[in-house]
Amino acid sequence: MRKIDEIMAYNREFVKNKMYEEYLTTRFPDKRMVIVTCMDTRLTQLLDKAMNLKNGDAKIIKNAGAIITSPFGNIMRSILVAIYELNANEVLIIGHHQCGMTAIDPANVVTHMEERGISEEVIHTLRHSGIDLNRWLTGFDSVRESVENSVDIVRNHPLLPAGTPVHGLIIHPETGELEMIIDGFEYLESRRG
Repeated sequence: MRKIDEIMAYNREFVKNKMYEEYLTTRFPDKRMVIVTCMDTRLTQLLDKAMNLKNGDAKIIKNAGAIITSPFGNIMRSILVAIYELNANEVLIIGHHQCGMTAIDPANVVTHMEERGISEEVIHTLRHSGIDLNRWLTGFDSVRESVENSVDIVRNHPLLPAGTPVHGLIIHPETGELEMIIDGFEYLESRRG
């Protein structure tokens, strides 16, 4: 059986048996926070458990590496929507140790694209249309520096409400231990003084 067929069969039973009832909540985050983290499979349930989050507590945005690269990209837009429309008032950027984006080789990714059927012509056209695939596909050397850079982009955004704390953390993908890299409240306090 195909995976999607398994999912659809399970879903029919899930709805029929009203298994969704334990997850009912509103669209507003109860803990009024928005979290940007990595899509790593080890964090799927671990992050929530390590932070004592339940369904409905936080808006969680996931991407490869918890990286925010563009101040006007999709991730930042989602953060601002969570703040202005969904009552979030705190931002957490959470990277993790042993991240797959650490020292990723963009040339290797392009080679894998070509091996899977993307033509050299398409790659050539993109490169000559102003798309820097090396920059776009680059990860980072240090998870700490990546978290710091992402926090910097968010807290210096011209549309972020003044006084919004932006925290930077790193989670261990096996134990769930959190390390505070940047305390957003301390940063705001240091700016006042």
